[in-house]
Amino acid sequence: MPARADEFAHYCCELLSTLGPCVARRMFGGWGISTDGLTVAILADLGQGEKLWLKAGLETRHRFEAAGCERFTYEAKGKLHSMGYYSAPEDAMDSPAMMAPWASLALQAALGARQVKPKPKRIAKSGRAG
Repeated sequence: MPARADEFAHYCCELLSTLGPCVARRMFGGWGISTDGLTVAILADLGQGEKLWLKAGLETRHRFEAAGCERFTYEAKGKLHSMGYYSAPEDAMDSPAMMAPWASLALQAALGARQVKPKPKRIAKSGRAG
């Protein structure tokens, strides 16, 4: 089974290749797919086989919902949780060209979610001898 999961992860990286070089890394029993240090997708098996889930944000999730994409949800400790990822449209799984607009939305969401680290505040030196 791991070889099959590795193959699917590699295939999903090919599908997302319009964003640039993608890297798939194992995480939390699934995979994270990133480009240029930004996670744009995850692969997870929620009981229906491994599936590609694309990152979505407030500005982009309506596009995924309008296309009938399923929101990533999971149950933990008896509670249902969701994350900002949606299943890739079935027809987009056929080629990088078909995936390109969806990959672009995932990248847009990843860029929007990037946390900008605040610059450390500098303490002004008085320059006076004490």
